[in-house]
Amino acid sequence: MTDDVFNLTPHDVRGQEFARGFRGYDIQHVEEFRHRVAEALDRLLRERAQFEERLRGMQEQLRSFREREKAMNDALVAAQQLRADTKQQSEREAESVLREAKAEALRVVARAEDQERMVRDRFEAAQRQFASYLSNFRALLERQLGEVEGLQASAQTRAQLQVERSDQQTELVLKRKV
Repeated sequence: MTDDVFNLTPHDVRGQEFARGFRGYDIQHVEEFRHRVAEALDRLLRERAQFEERLRGMQEQLRSFREREKAMNDALVAAQQLRADTKQQSEREAESVLREAKAEALRVVARAEDQERMVRDRFEAAQRQFASYLSNFRALLERQLGEVEGLQASAQTRAQLQVERSDQQTELVLKRKV
């Protein structure tokens, strides 16, 4: 073994031999220690392998979570953009509907004003026509009344003439008798 790289495996620990000297180490204690160190090293290596496996799994999970996070962030950005676009589109449509409604309202008001003007014109024409009718009817009645009065005067005159003739005839008859 070198000091540059110190990778110790359980096999290295089991195979390590120590130089023996006079009054050296108790061989049984060294063997027990080597055995315990090898077992601990075995356990640590197994744990390390398990941890590395868990680390790889967690790194894979982390990568998956990061991908999901990126996808969710992208979806969130897209949803926000869609919301903004939808809002702008809705506002444009609302403005368009409002403009159309105002234009339609102006057309309706203009038609109503035209109809009102026509109704007023017809009403005024009907009033003039009625006034003309009344005037003509009054004139007719006055002519008829004049004719009736004329007929009445004529009838009175005739009646008076007949009375006068009758008086004259009676006078003549009386004069002839006398």
